Amino acid sequence: MGKIIVAGIGPGSQQDITPAVLEAVRQADVIVGYQYYFQFIMPYVKADCECIDTGMKKERQRAEQAFELAEQDKTVVVISSGDAGIYGMTPLIYEMRRERGSDIEIVSLPGISAFQKAASLLGAPIGHDICIISMSDLMTPWEVIERRIVAAAMGDFVTAVYNPKSHGRYWQLYRLQEIFLQHRSAETPVGYVRQAGRDDEVVKLTTLGAFDPEDVDMFTVIIIGNSQSYIADGRLITPRGYYREVVAEGEKVGQNIMITSFRTIAKELKRQDYPLDHKWALLHAIHTTADFDMENILYSDEGAVETLYQKVKDGTLKTIISDVTMVTSGIRKGAVERLGLEVKCYLSDPRATEMAERLGITRTQAGIRLAVEEHPDALFAFGNAPTALMELCELVRKGKAHPVGIIAAPVGFVHVCESKHMVKPFRDIPKLIVEGRKGGSNLAATLCNAILTFDDAAQLRPGRDL
Repeated sequence: MGKIIVAGIGPGSQQDITPAVLEAVRQADVIVGYQYYFQFIMPYVKADCECIDTGMKKERQRAEQAFELAEQDKTVVVISSGDAGIYGMTPLIYEMRRERGSDIEIVSLPGISAFQKAASLLGAPIGHDICIISMSDLMTPWEVIERRIVAAAMGDFVTAVYNPKSHGRYWQLYRLQEIFLQHRSAETPVGYVRQAGRDDEVVKLTTLGAFDPEDVDMFTVIIIGNSQSYIADGRLITPRGYYREVVAEGEKVGQNIMITSFRTIAKELKRQDYPLDHKWALLHAIHTTADFDMENILYSDEGAVETLYQKVKDGTLKTIISDVTMVTSGIRKGAVERLGLEVKCYLSDPRATEMAERLGITRTQAGIRLAVEEHPDALFAFGNAPTALMELCELVRKGKAHPVGIIAAPVGFVHVCESKHMVKPFRDIPKLIVEGRKGGSNLAATLCNAILTFDDAAQLRPGRDL
């Protein structure tokens, strides 16, 4: 009785064909396969071996021929590119064996798949959980393919994309990119390889946002990294784990926990296309409150966080003023010392108490008046008292205060919303506002911390000053 050996011949280089496959080719009485692939094995085919080649989309015909020949007591090798079990001939051979009620022996020999070859050329992109998706809808409805794309994007899988595009299928890859950008950062690394292992091999690295679907064809394999993937020294690397067992040198345990928390929050954001500085503030706000409603209510002027950070670096921003002491307590002392800043609250200043009693205003209002006299160009952060924020707005309108920035996060039910509306017209002052009734000292403090650590945003490494 003959047998059928289904063999994956690798992506296209003789060096990538396994010894087991080469031995099977040498012993074959008949080899059946797509005509294009014979060029890679001909040096190993024995002289009296019959080679039956077929055109594209003749997979079922190949399988039928293989069984007919094996039933004539011949050893038949059916070749597929890459690994024959991945979008190859192996499943079809087993299905046909069942259909025919055949007892022909089937041997499956694995090969190096195109995604593995592409990965080796890109660096180490598949160091963690991976899924493979074919964009071909010849045998799978597009609705099913799209559901799988959504699942891969949401699940943060490293994703290899086969059959990404053809002359008749041009829009599906654009849709895949659109779906991934709903769940991943635009900075997610993407690598793609055309004709992996062959003479006209091309290897490219880019990002999910910059990726151009027009740059690929049916001979290209695309690998999209996960949220941990990064590019270093021209290589795409995915770490082996999300949670490191050993804390990196110089990194405290608390910082490691905070990094993990931020990455978790980032994955669960409804949008992945926020500007980096707004996203950095948003991650801080959600981390502090565990409230994803911050996506809806945290407002920041365009570039506000980055602008204020640069003012810290160039010495323009030297002082932070808060309405209550709980805000000053929450601003990281390590960051304040590292950057040479002064953080002050005038609420407990005896002069504020005397002024409040004398003028019939709140102590927080009085504290802001004193602060503006001594530090008119400070960053003002409000986490409790809407009256204090309203006081600052009046002083700005009178030309007595010139804040370098304002963080407006008072909390409560009386005049809270109005105080935040009063801030928005100051278009020349960078602002962060927690809109509506929500707010609090913890939010005002964490937004200050976001500004002071903006240089850690790109690497998503919060907590250096813990």
